[in-house]
Amino acid sequence: MLKRCLYFLIVFFISISAQEKLFQPHDVFRTQTVAETSISPDENYAVFTLISSRSFDDKPGSAYRELYLYNYSDKSVTPLMTGKVSISRVSWLNDSKYVSFTANMKDDKKSQLYLLSIDGKDTIRVTDSESSILTYQWHPSENKVVYITVEEKEKPEYEKKGFNQEIFEENIPGRNLYLLNRETGETKKLNKEGAVFDFKWSNNGDKIAAAIAPNNLVDDSYMFKRIYVIDVESKEMTKLVDNPGKLGNFSWNTTDNKLAFISAADTNDAVAGSLFMCDVPNPKSFHQLKNYSKDFIGSVTDIHWLDEETMLFVSEEGVYTTLRKQKYNSDESELLIDPGTAVFKSINITGNKIAFNGQTPQHPSELFTYYVNEDKVERNTFHNKWLNEIKLAKQEKIEYTASDGLNIEGMLFYPINYEEGKKFPMIVYVHGGPEATNSLGWNTGYNRWGQAAAARDFFVFMPNYRAGSGRGYEFTMMGFADGGGREFIDVLDGIDYLVNEGLVDKNRVGIGGGSYGGYFSAWAASKHTDHFAAAVSFVGIGNKLSKRNTTDIPWESYYVHWGYWVNDNPMEIYDRSPVRYAENMNTPLLILHGTKDPRVHPSQSLEMFRAFKLKGKAPVRLVWYPDERHGNTRNTSQLDYLLRTLNWFEYYLKGNNPKDSKPGYDIDYGLEYFDENSD
Repeated sequence: MLKRCLYFLIVFFISISAQEKLFQPHDVFRTQTVAETSISPDENYAVFTLISSRSFDDKPGSAYRELYLYNYSDKSVTPLMTGKVSISRVSWLNDSKYVSFTANMKDDKKSQLYLLSIDGKDTIRVTDSESSILTYQWHPSENKVVYITVEEKEKPEYEKKGFNQEIFEENIPGRNLYLLNRETGETKKLNKEGAVFDFKWSNNGDKIAAAIAPNNLVDDSYMFKRIYVIDVESKEMTKLVDNPGKLGNFSWNTTDNKLAFISAADTNDAVAGSLFMCDVPNPKSFHQLKNYSKDFIGSVTDIHWLDEETMLFVSEEGVYTTLRKQKYNSDESELLIDPGTAVFKSINITGNKIAFNGQTPQHPSELFTYYVNEDKVERNTFHNKWLNEIKLAKQEKIEYTASDGLNIEGMLFYPINYEEGKKFPMIVYVHGGPEATNSLGWNTGYNRWGQAAAARDFFVFMPNYRAGSGRGYEFTMMGFADGGGREFIDVLDGIDYLVNEGLVDKNRVGIGGGSYGGYFSAWAASKHTDHFAAAVSFVGIGNKLSKRNTTDIPWESYYVHWGYWVNDNPMEIYDRSPVRYAENMNTPLLILHGTKDPRVHPSQSLEMFRAFKLKGKAPVRLVWYPDERHGNTRNTSQLDYLLRTLNWFEYYLKGNNPKDSKPGYDIDYGLEYFDENSD
């Protein structure tokens, strides 16, 4: 009898094992992700937007953003506006009966501000702007609303005759702050000058704190935003504090006599990740203000006030995210949400509840709530139930010691069929920036291989090399004026660590990433070609000299990455360029780029392709994505990228293909997968 029971148990488990589903690349496009969250003033509800990829039967384009209502009393989720919509900037009216948001509805030429009753029956368009509403905030009384919009330039008559030339970076459209009086319908411009990128109403509604830069240019938004206070009645603008370099979020305390803000620690700091507080209206100079993040091993990403003297801030701390409470003028912060609970960047607070979109290694972002008085975290939504049927690969934080003694962290996905003592191929995913970090979250998308690669029996290594965020100011500054130097050695040291641990076959290591990660990948294929069997460079840099003179962020590059101009030392800059080492290149390189990328001009990929094709010793392929910018937004471009790059790695890291051969360039998109696995 015992033998018969054991037999049936064995058969049962074999049957279950045979039915296990693995994560497929196409599953990325089945994934739904909670984006914005907002709690109602009465704390009974939360609204959230849900990002869903559009069907491949639909017109190619970006994902849809639907609107949903969560009821805290019965834990139900109700759709408010779904389908082919793109909802952003969700908020509430004081009565908790209406939700506000921006959207481009059926008859709108531009995105407008809307109100929607929570029963879904009453929709009201608030604005009739000739330009899209970028962001907005209600006056405390709600009879007024302030919003940012970019002014449309009237087209001259000669355009109708075919004269459509563009004058680059001149006659720039204004990015202005407008006040709409809902009772009278009157609209007035509040900023006298400059481009407004963000703002916050004071609690009493008399003034506005605004982040204003000289021009409506990306570089200005990166490096030259400063905080001004605008008197709403007189429209008088007063610079509050002359923060150096990058500026992040800011927030009034409850009595409007203090403003907390996130800023770079100095002009050369690449990360707006330090927390400061100033008095209003008479702050000290920036250098006299207290840096609450001094010696803090982390980067602040969001800030709010709990009361007149208590701040709440979200921070990246290594691979984790935390929420902390900080008393005014205190040297210590109190941990509220423990590391490892979830990964999130910002919060929305109302009374006793704090909402955020949190992700973990087991699931993409969902609605979470932290109850302040009860000191507990609760997950509220459970999308992607199909993931319960998927066998996910193990993902864990790893630490290793770099060759100069510095501790480096990262993430590691294990092959789905991992066996101890067996060596596997590995893909190194390099984050961009470099002022960014990889967190212990979901980490699977169209441009990061995660579970999709692990299901194909790859290790996926995601190093948090020096120069990134999440480890404090000193860690970030270790990459200053040393692009591709010690920071890249951190990646090589991580590979060596995993090889020495007996996990990875050192002859089957690939590398890939986008932007700065694309630069690292091209750098790996040329300067450090002996370490890599395949590489993928997405919107990456090939020639640092020409990149700095063609990017839309030249000042940012000067201040936070180099500290000197191209002509000051051109050969040193060229020496950090992948094309400089084209003759060394012996790693098959796949290059992919959007044709309208303003950040890293597509000519960077063309330079790489030409140099490596002419001088390199390994295959190179260039793929253009028409009309895409610094990253792919259309679903078709995203699926092509994911499948094409995985095929490239499989061809060179797993197959016994000659190194001088190339995989076919046609892709089987397998769209029938979506019909077979529709929810």
